[in-house]
Amino acid sequence: MTELNTATGGGLLSREEMDAARERLPIVYVDVVPVRVDEEGTVVAVGLLLRAGEDGQIKRALVSGRVLYHERVRAALLRHIEKDLGPLALPQIPPAPQPFTIAEYFPTPGVTPFHDPRQHAVSLAYVVPVEGDCAPQQDALELTWFSPIEARDPVVLAEFENGQSTLLLQALAHLGV
Repeated sequence: MTELNTATGGGLLSREEMDAARERLPIVYVDVVPVRVDEEGTVVAVGLLLRAGEDGQIKRALVSGRVLYHERVRAALLRHIEKDLGPLALPQIPPAPQPFTIAEYFPTPGVTPFHDPRQHAVSLAYVVPVEGDCAPQQDALELTWFSPIEARDPVVLAEFENGQSTLLLQALAHLGV
């Protein structure tokens, strides 16, 4: 995990400060679609989390989280993958990662396919191969590996909230699977 050393305590804000920032500024996030690839680089499985949703229901989710002040995007990717998939996930992130798309989450439903009632957020979305042992951590309840075909199932897609199913479909299309 990457250490942050800044004058602002690692970029962490109090709940009140974060709420105030969310009311005034777009916040930068990363969304990650973890995948398993075979020896030829073909995606054979997609990892999807189960989390308790904002309404208390259990929902599917991608690895996701905020980029902290003074944190590189690559470090944020590593931090959130470790937070959700565990320290032995062994993500294969290139030195200069490139997102496959950018998602804009708005507090007003319907502006884009992505909705976050708390804030306007801009999320850089990545597909990241993981090679190690993955186990759900912190608020992730379960990690399930789906084949690319299974991940497209309307029943699975309906388990997502806030438009993350759209990101998953975009990732699969980007990968050609």
